[in-house]
Amino acid sequence: REEEVFNHALAGFVGGNYARERVSSQLVNGSNYRFQCKATLPGSTSTWQAIVEIYAPINGKPHITQIHRI
Repeated sequence: REEEVFNHALAGFVGGNYARERVSSQLVNGSNYRFQCKATLPGSTSTWQAIVEIYAPINGKPHITQIHRI
């Protein structure tokens, strides 16, 4: 489920590449996910850590609510 939510929310996302490393979730009216990721820019070798926050509603498609560098 977590991998599916992550992949669906980032499908077609441009501007950076994110590789999941850890995840936490919170059950609300749907689910909130916080994925700690290793981030890179396309064509770059530098990396950094980022948190990708995703909301997955009960009925509907998961979507990114926030991305921030840590």
